[in-house]
Amino acid sequence: PQDKVWVDGKEIKAERKPRAIYMALHKPPGITCTTDRKDRDNIVDFVSHKERIFPIGRLDKASSGLILMTNDGDIVNVILRKEGKHEKEYIVTVNKPIGPDFVKRMSSGIPILGTKTLRCKIERIGLNRFKIILTQGLNQQIRRMCDYLGYKVVTLKRVRVINIKLDDLPKGAHRNLTDNEKKDLFNQIGYKTK
Repeated sequence: PQDKVWVDGKEIKAERKPRAIYMALHKPPGITCTTDRKDRDNIVDFVSHKERIFPIGRLDKASSGLILMTNDGDIVNVILRKEGKHEKEYIVTVNKPIGPDFVKRMSSGIPILGTKTLRCKIERIGLNRFKIILTQGLNQQIRRMCDYLGYKVVTLKRVRVINIKLDDLPKGAHRNLTDNEKKDLFNQIGYKTK
């Protein structure tokens, strides 16, 4: 850092590494979790941050709720690693009343996409609403699990990723993670910043 370099008599300044950004976004339905700017509903343009940031994981276009955004590519791999089994919590409304059999079958694992889903925590919180905590992230997992049991998802909202909670963040808004949230997150996933 203290070295000085000249080329053709001009001093070359080292580019400073941008400060790491860790952000929570309340993604509304209709936004696609892609960095592909050809998709007019892409999440990067929606957030319109001055730094180049990208989502950690996905929420399907029809779903809403918490998605983490960052410019730190290393943390993405740590969070998304399959064997990490990090919790993600959702509130789901389906098209008809649910009973004890639905809760039991959903929590025990459902055959989708050529595999059986891992056991999960599920709690009925209304006539046709439930809270579910997954440690797995198969493509449209909750929708496919419900469909297998003859239910259609009406709304799906992610309210927590590991220790980060959506709480009362308004739909479409984003905020930087607090120092305590980052510290707890890094501890839980065993992540060391560079």
